Amino acid sequence: MSFNGNFFVRTVQDIKTWARINSPWVLHFNSGSCNGCDIEILAALTPRYDLERFGIKLQGSPRHADVLLCTGGVTLQQADRLKRIYEQMPEPKFVVAIGSCALSGGVFQGCYNICNGIDQVIPVNAYIPGCPPRPEAIIDGVYKLLTSLKPAEKQIELTSPDNGNDLEVSS
Repeated sequence: MSFNGNFFVRTVQDIKTWARINSPWVLHFNSGSCNGCDIEILAALTPRYDLERFGIKLQGSPRHADVLLCTGGVTLQQADRLKRIYEQMPEPKFVVAIGSCALSGGVFQGCYNICNGIDQVIPVNAYIPGCPPRPEAIIDGVYKLLTSLKPAEKQIELTSPDNGNDLEVSS
């Protein structure tokens, strides 16, 4: 059996990916909304919906957060703050836009002080539409984001050699 130096690096990377998927810390940022989406995010964190069953923890600091949950259309005043918070987050970082205002500006689209959607300011990984979206939709969107981060499972084939007695495993 030969050991490759990449074995340990790969193992550490696999552990980090597993921890990131199974225990993400989220940061909530309101960039200028009516607070309807904020109430739904807080409802998703309550015991009734129990977002923590997926290992998701609300974090108050961008330096410790993995996922940024953004609500509201970005105002000109909040655009620089949102960029600064995004830049403070460690890599890899993910952004979820929640609600119609965060996706396109919603009812505030076209106003003099609105940059429209959050994707006009920072890159967005997941979109959750609705005005406001239900807590179930928020949980589903965050869960789908996390499952998309999982590495592809290796396919295992059981093949029979010519004599038919033993099985070989190939991946």
